[in-house]
Amino acid sequence: MNEPDIDPALAADLAVVAEQLGRIPRGVLAVAYHCPDGVPAVVRTAPRLPDGTPFPTLYYLTEPRLTAAVGRLESAGLMREMSDRLTRDPALAAAYRVAHEDYLAERNALEDLGTDFTGGGMPERVKCLHVLAAHALVRGPGANPLGDEAVALVADGEHGGAALRGTAVPADWPRLGELPFQAGTGVDDGAEGNR
Repeated sequence: MNEPDIDPALAADLAVVAEQLGRIPRGVLAVAYHCPDGVPAVVRTAPRLPDGTPFPTLYYLTEPRLTAAVGRLESAGLMREMSDRLTRDPALAAAYRVAHEDYLAERNALEDLGTDFTGGGMPERVKCLHVLAAHALVRGPGANPLGDEAVALVADGEHGGAALRGTAVPADWPRLGELPFQAGTGVDDGAEGNR
């Protein structure tokens, strides 16, 4: 059986992604986001892997600078804080549900897995910031409010990481204070409580 022809640019990107992951990526349909410095960073995966296994994670973050920075945010407890905010802020919860529905619709357009599980904990909680950040990077600011926040934090080097604005994150990505839902967040509420 002949292998299908693959675009040389995609083949080169997939070789980089394989190096990033330390394994050959499975079910990749495309590189959905390249960093401003040209490095592949997010892949779009098929809803089923080549062996038929369901894989509901449409967007998968691969770039090591980004995965490490987002991992630091997770280690700092940001997922718990964000999940708590979802229970206290109906507008944030509604915007997060819209992000979930967008993700689900895009994945189902490829293949409906018969589930409303999308990834990252959407729409009720935050379980994986890597998924949310990947979704935000691919779709751009405004598509996933909590993904937007994670990207803003890594762009400016929060939680001890190097600032990635202009290299791994677009230079014009909104700063944390420019994003919606910040006025009622635990971040601002806590800061006010300490004054």
